[in-house]
Amino acid sequence: MKPWKAPRGVKCLAGVDEVGRGPLAWDVVTAAVILPANHGIEGLADSKALSARQRENLYKDIISRAECWCVGRATVAEIDRFNILQATMMAMRRAVMGLKIQPDFVAVDGNRLPQWEYKGEAVVKGDGRVEVISAASIIAKVVRDAEMQEMDKKYPGYGFAKNKGYGTVQHLEALQRIGPSPIHRRTFGPVRNELELEQSPLF
Repeated sequence: MKPWKAPRGVKCLAGVDEVGRGPLAWDVVTAAVILPANHGIEGLADSKALSARQRENLYKDIISRAECWCVGRATVAEIDRFNILQATMMAMRRAVMGLKIQPDFVAVDGNRLPQWEYKGEAVVKGDGRVEVISAASIIAKVVRDAEMQEMDKKYPGYGFAKNKGYGTVQHLEALQRIGPSPIHRRTFGPVRNELELEQSPLF
C-alpha cells in the first residue's frame, strides 16, 4: 500500500490506534500521539511487526520526543454494556480529548472514525503507513501488555502474561477449569458460555 499523506493545510496531525479488541479479558486501550515534524525516531512500524524489545525502545523514544501523547481506554464493564466496537470508539475519543495540544486533523487506524468533532480520516492498515499511527500503536501495545503482566499476577492461572487475554488453548482450558475472572468480558462467546454453564442446574 502507498504511504498516506495528510491533507494539505494540516498543521497539527494526531495519530490514533487501539489494542485489545479481540481478547477475552481486560480493557480496550487506545493511544493518541502528535509528533514533531522532524522527530528523528527511526524504526516506526506497526507494533505487531516489532519484537517486544523493539517496542519498548521505541516507546521510550516516542514519549520523550512526542509533542504530546495520551492513553485512553474503555473498561470491561463498558465493553459488555456497549459492545467492543462502541467501546473502542469511546476509548479513541478519550485519548484524543486528553491531548494537551488539540489537533486539527486525526488519522485513525482502521476503516471507521469515532463520532466526534475532529476532522479526520480512517486509514486502512494505517499502523504500517502513517508514522503517527505507528507511534500510537506502539504506545497502546506497550501499555496494555504491561497491564496484562500485572493482571497475570493478580489473576494467576489464565496465562495473561503470555496470551495477553486472547483465547489461546491454554486460556480456554483455564476458563473451563477456573471459571471467568473479574476482568473477563462477560459478553464474549467463550466467557458467556462458561457463565451459562455455571448457572445451569445440574440433574
